[in-house]
Amino acid sequence: MTAMTENKGKTKGRFDLRLIAECGILAAMVFIGTELRIPTALGYINLGDAVILVASFFLGPAAFFPAAIGSALGDLIAGYPMYIAPTFVIKGLMALASALIMKQSAGRKAAGILIRVIAGIIAELIMAGGYFAFETVMYGAEAALGSVVFNLIQAGAAIVIAIPLTYAIRIKRQK
Repeated sequence: MTAMTENKGKTKGRFDLRLIAECGILAAMVFIGTELRIPTALGYINLGDAVILVASFFLGPAAFFPAAIGSALGDLIAGYPMYIAPTFVIKGLMALASALIMKQSAGRKAAGILIRVIAGIIAELIMAGGYFAFETVMYGAEAALGSVVFNLIQAGAAIVIAIPLTYAIRIKRQK
């Protein structure tokens, strides 16, 4: 259940307050996931994307904000200030795309694991493509190609971690 479905029938103000609180908590979790990183030759691989995919499943399009804010803060703290603005946009769009794909499939029989995988893949392609485009402008295509492999490794790990988590959290919420 998402914040949107749990709060049907409640006042608009209470819905907004709960959604804002959930976004804040998930922004902190994205930041923590981003700080759990594995250094590479061209930066680092982190677990923030897994949290972003989970957030997009539970918050819907509002996941844009915790994804963008938590990830951008991660770049700030990690000492990559030139990445803050692109990260804000890329990670926000990642979450938004994933959420919209899952929202469009809500209620369909195929809305299970296949849709989550597709949403994750598209979101992570946005991430890899977004960083490739930014790094091409900043450093040239040859240098940007070097980070694609690490971004795709991070993407695969995020999908593998996030999908079981969405099921586990959903089961826990239903109890």
